[in-house]
Amino acid sequence: MDKIDRKIVNILQKNARASLKDLSKECFISSPAIAARISKLERSGVIKGYQATINLEKIDFHVKAFIQVQLEPHQKKEFYPYVQQIPNVIECNCVTGDFSEVMEVVFPSTTDLDNFINDIQQRFGKTSTQIVFSTSVNHRGVQLSEPTEKE
Repeated sequence: MDKIDRKIVNILQKNARASLKDLSKECFISSPAIAARISKLERSGVIKGYQATINLEKIDFHVKAFIQVQLEPHQKKEFYPYVQQIPNVIECNCVTGDFSEVMEVVFPSTTDLDNFINDIQQRFGKTSTQIVFSTSVNHRGVQLSEPTEKE
C-alpha cells in the first residue's frame, strides 16, 4: 500500500459513502484511478466491507454488555456456531486469561440480557458479565500512517 492507498482507506473508514469525486480531490488523482485502487484494496482483502453505524438506543437496544465465557477447548466447536446465529452478539473474541471468549452484546432490556446469560451458562458453563454504563470511544477505524522511506 502506498501513500494514496492509505489516504483512501483513512477517508473510507471515516465515511464509507465518500464519493469517487471527493476521494479524487483529496488524493489528487482521477476518479477512475480511485475506483481502480478501491477495487484492488477490496480484492486484496484490505477493505472487507462497508456498513452503517447505528444508534442502538434509537432502535430500542438500551443494554450493552461484555460477557466473558469460560470454555473447555472441546466446547468451541459447539459454541462458535451458536453465538454466530445470535444477532445480539455483535462481536466475539477468543482471548487469553481465565475466560476464553469475550462477547460484546446488545439487548433491549436487562431481562433479555439475563435470559441470554442463563442460556449461555446452562449450555457452556461459567460466565462473567460487565454491563456498560457509557462509551467514551466508539468503534472506529485505525488511522494509517504515512509510509516510511523503506516502503
